[in-house]
Amino acid sequence: MRGLNHQLKQLCRHNREGSFGTQAQRERQLTLIANQLHELGFRGMHDHSLKPKHVEALIQHWLKTEVATGTIKNRMSALRWWARKVNRQNVVARSNEHYGIPNRQFVSNVTKAKSVLEADLAKVRDEYVRMSLALQQAFGLRREEAIKFMPGYADQGDHLLLKASWTKGGKERTVPIRTEEQRQLLDRAHKLVGRGSLIPGSRNYVQQLRIYEGQTLRAGLSQLHGLRHAYAQQRYEELTGWKSSAAGGPPTKALTPDQKAKDRETRLIISKELGHEREQITAVYLGR
Repeated sequence: MRGLNHQLKQLCRHNREGSFGTQAQRERQLTLIANQLHELGFRGMHDHSLKPKHVEALIQHWLKTEVATGTIKNRMSALRWWARKVNRQNVVARSNEHYGIPNRQFVSNVTKAKSVLEADLAKVRDEYVRMSLALQQAFGLRREEAIKFMPGYADQGDHLLLKASWTKGGKERTVPIRTEEQRQLLDRAHKLVGRGSLIPGSRNYVQQLRIYEGQTLRAGLSQLHGLRHAYAQQRYEELTGWKSSAAGGPPTKALTPDQKAKDRETRLIISKELGHEREQITAVYLGR
């Protein structure tokens, strides 16, 4: 292992901030960044040798290779974290606009919804991963929430209660149990793990995350965040009586005043169920 890779791994291990998922993602991003710096010709670097020229070279490489804007911004967050931890925060500009990184396009009327069929689940050999995927689809859970899921804790009869330690941002939330299919799925989850979680006792979260990633990759499953898009669009139609614009329904500007009021009310409900604080974020899932 090259020196910079090793030092960045140690930096991550000694500064455990955020959820396990956030920590694992940060370590993967910094490993990628270290590898790309090496490929770009910056050899013999260590964790304190980060300079503006390294940041500029990385960004130009990402823009040239057409890396998605959201991915670039996530990598910039990892770079800023690295710079702060070695007291070199002035190396990275505070604004992404400084580097010509375009604004992320949040609003889209092209659906990103995705579903996982029984035939797809059958390709996943690990029963814990299969259950996590089914829960993501049925309740719009994030991947980390579905991996850490404890049915004995979460199942409150008519709703799920998600622990703060499972969720992005560390805030507990509730998700309604609305259908017989959801109830049957939860009953199967109870049967599978009892009072435990969807992380087997012999593994920790990071180990189970890697198994999840490997199993879904081998099963040909990708872009699984689309399961949350599908959940949001299903809930929107259920609550309003018409499809969201991303799913082929009318744009917001074409709604009547009464429909616009219902649209906003529904978006607030869905935002909370997905674990967001802002109604505006629902445009990512539902369009506008």
